[in-house]
Order: sequence, then structure tokens, then C-alpha cells
Amino acid sequence: MVRRYFKPTRVLQSGMRIDQTIADGTGRVLIARGTYLDEYLIDAIRKLGITGIYIREGEEEVDESLIMAEGETVSPETLKKIEKLSVADRNKVQLTESVRERVAEGISYLFTNTSSADLASATKTIADDLMRAIYENDALAVDIGLLKVSDEYTFKHSVDVATMAMIIAKKREMSQQEIYDIGISGLLHDIGKSKIPNEILNKPGRLTDDEFAIMKQHSAYGYQILKENKDLSDRIKLGVLQHHEKINGRGYPMGVDESRISPFAKIISVADIYDALVTERPYKHGFSPRDAVEMIMAMTEELDIDAMRAFLGSVILYPVGSTVELSNGEKASVVENYEKFILRPKVVGLKTGRVYDLANDLDCANIIIQ
Repeated sequence: MVRRYFKPTRVLQSGMRIDQTIADGTGRVLIARGTYLDEYLIDAIRKLGITGIYIREGEEEVDESLIMAEGETVSPETLKKIEKLSVADRNKVQLTESVRERVAEGISYLFTNTSSADLASATKTIADDLMRAIYENDALAVDIGLLKVSDEYTFKHSVDVATMAMIIAKKREMSQQEIYDIGISGLLHDIGKSKIPNEILNKPGRLTDDEFAIMKQHSAYGYQILKENKDLSDRIKLGVLQHHEKINGRGYPMGVDESRISPFAKIISVADIYDALVTERPYKHGFSPRDAVEMIMAMTEELDIDAMRAFLGSVILYPVGSTVELSNGEKASVVENYEKFILRPKVVGLKTGRVYDLANDLDCANIIIQ
């Protein structure tokens, strides 16, 4: 059995096996995942200013999901090909079970105690956990399938949006303070929904025009809740107020155009729309990640293009090792993702062993992931 541990660099020893890829600012791999450390590599890690890394212990077990597909055994040759071609994903945000529990409790507290004097400090405690999850593993991407902290939609959605917004901000090379603050804004972006009547908020069907008009006030309500709070910056509050504004001026609550929308709101808007699209709700089925991304890419008149590009470079839709179904009917294992072509990874067919490089091979141009 393989076990994964986070180790401070000060306790690293020769012979330990690293379970993450360490890359420089250009994405060039310096130390590959699976490498056994020696004193030279340990010294190099410390000189890079890295405070801790993930270490792997134990022997690999065969993934049973790769042995059988549609009732057919995957050949040893195909399994070897998958292993040989697999390139580890960019480091993703990972929340430990204890962090998930703390975050779930914290977000629940926020939405049920909106007038509390502790609102800002409680929010910052959650943001601290998310910030550590991003920087301890030098996370460059997010797989929202791994973020679940609660079964309650509003709570889960707030954490998803905050985490995605922080990763997008990091991709945009914002300062650590800005990344931290946008996390707070993302956590609070729907706090105004606490003022929306439950019969509207939880209605298992399409809202009427009058009900939707009430729902659209939630961002203004959120701003009203936060505006007198001196522990929260104006950019945090503007992110909450403007996260439904559109760059063409057709958003709400004020209908302002691109020049008057805050940078935080432009980023939170993209994360908010994506997470809402893929999430299952009582009144709608969630869209597939592929369909949601394509819908996001079609919103160039509504969403900030730089925020959109950073989002597309930050989300991993098909993690390496996951199984997908191709449009030609074959199931395949994902072996490599391309940052600029997140819908078209490299995969290996489980039945045929064929390598489908969906981003670069013209012979695969008419094949998509279903």
C-alpha cells in the first residue's frame, strides 16, 4: 500500500521518495515525482525556499479500475504503456480531512451568524486553511471534484469558488495578500443569500420573474452585511457586490461595465459560474465539466478574458489516472494533461492500447471525450 506524507524540508533524508513534481517558475521540471532523494537534491529543495514536500512510502498497488473495462481484461502491455506515458498533473489543492471538517464548520457558522462581530475573523480562519493548502503543496491547479466539504450547496459552493478564485489569482501572479483577500471575498460572495426567503432560495423549480428579481438582490444584501465591517477591505466587499456584473454592462445589481468592475469580481464571476454549472441541484442536472468549460469559453462578451484564460489554465478536468469515454466508444486512461488544451488530454485506450494525443495528433481531431 502506498502512503503519502507531508514532510518539512528540515527532516528530509536520503532515500526518501518524493510524491510531487517540483518545477521552476516556467514550468520546467526540476525534480520529477517518484525520484529518490539524496543530499544534493535535499539541499537544492531547501535553497528553493520550499518548506515542505510530499513523500511516498510503500509499494504501488494495481488500480483495479484499469484491469477491467466493459468486462474485458486490460493487457499487461497496455498497463505498462499507461505507466510509462503518465505525467503527473500540476500540483493540485488538497484538503486533509481535518481541514475539511474545520472549513465545513466555519462556513456554516458564517451563514448562520452574519451579524456576528466575529464574522471577519471566522472568515479569515477559513482563508488561512485554504492558503496553507495552496502554498504547502505549491498548488498550481484545482480539481473541484476533490474539494467537497459539505453536502449543503451554498456552503460547498462558497468554498469551491473561493479556492478556484485563489488559484486563478495565483495564476495571474497577484500578491499573496491579494490571493488571501480574494479567498475571503469568494467565501463571502453569497453571504447575502442568508437574507433571501427560503422558499425562493430552495425552490425546486424555475423561479418566476418576481422571485428572480428578489434573488438578484443577494449580492447587494451581501455588501450591506459587510460594508461597515472595518476588518474587511473595500476590494473584498466589491468582490461580493459585483460578482454578478458583466463586462458588457448587462449584469446586476448595478449594470456597470468592464471599467467599473473590480478585479476581484471579474475573477470570482468566472469561478462562480463554472461551479454553478457543474453542480447538481434539485431543479437541474449539473453540466459535464467539458460542457461547462465550453459554455464559459462562449461568454467572451460577459466575462473578463484574462480571468477566463487564467481559469482555463488552472482547472484540471480529467486528472491523470482517471478513466474517460471517447466519442469512438472506447474507454481510456488519462496519462497527460496540457495546460492550454484542458479539454484534450493524452489518453491510452484500455481495450486497444492506442495512444490518443487529442491535443496534438491530427488523426485524433474528430475524437472528443464524451
